[in-house]
Amino acid sequence: MPTTSIITVNFHQEAVTIALLESISKYYDGKNVEVIIVDNGAEQNQEQVFSPHFGNIKYIQSVENLGFAGGNNLGIKEASGDYIFLLNNDTELPAGCIESLCTEFEKNENIGLLSPLLLYFDRKDVIQYAGFTPLNYLTGRNETTGALERNEGQYTDKSYQTGYCHGAAVMCRRADLLVAGLMDESYFLYYEELDWCEKFKKIGKQIWFTGKTHVYHKESISVGLESPMKIYFHTRNRMLFIRKNTGMMNTIFFSIYYSFIACPKAMFKFFFNHQAHLAKWVIKGLLWNYTHRKESKILGFKLKA
Repeated sequence: MPTTSIITVNFHQEAVTIALLESISKYYDGKNVEVIIVDNGAEQNQEQVFSPHFGNIKYIQSVENLGFAGGNNLGIKEASGDYIFLLNNDTELPAGCIESLCTEFEKNENIGLLSPLLLYFDRKDVIQYAGFTPLNYLTGRNETTGALERNEGQYTDKSYQTGYCHGAAVMCRRADLLVAGLMDESYFLYYEELDWCEKFKKIGKQIWFTGKTHVYHKESISVGLESPMKIYFHTRNRMLFIRKNTGMMNTIFFSIYYSFIACPKAMFKFFFNHQAHLAKWVIKGLLWNYTHRKESKILGFKLKA
């Protein structure tokens, strides 16, 4: 099996990260797999907390919370595997997961990024993700293939090109990453993996899904279903993505729709549901785009060849 670097970002969730390590250690001994843990916002070095749970760990302490993109970028710097596997700390692996993903790459040189089937951890018979439809650049919306379907094996033997990969579990070749580049840290949280997919598309690579393996995802452990942080960054980054990845005319039409239809609609929904305190985070996310430039932010290092 080719060597694989699993990168996971921990943010004050030691028990969750340990559960991931234990799921990895059931099937891999560290010979061909290394796990890089980026400990975001960690005031103390916690390497000894994690090291007993897997035999090949690289621990990186970051006193600053660098967000999802920044944390993963920091881990990528230290990765030595032929394949880079970004994996949320709130996931767990089944047997043969890494082998199945690597096999898909070996069969198809056009694959740039690849995500497996995602199943809900607490309802393992329910699908979270089996691909994404392409994004409508005028509305900034797309659909999740297979979302909330009962898993009856309908995707088990399927691999196909899809709109975007899922940030909870996404793999690439190290060689392709050296060309496409790192995640844009301007996003901090949410939409960074969609933007990353666009980078791979620009170098002529394709975005794929495979149902030949799966990952269990403990959705929303990190920030909650309707947290102010999630609302703010979803609002902010939906517009940032359009600004970065489409032309001027599309951005103008999207901005009109987003500012005068989509965001007011979201705010009205919060007021209607007696959650008025959340509406201000929609406004803050929207206004950020009118006060900040769209330049990319990738700090601190270059990828090692």
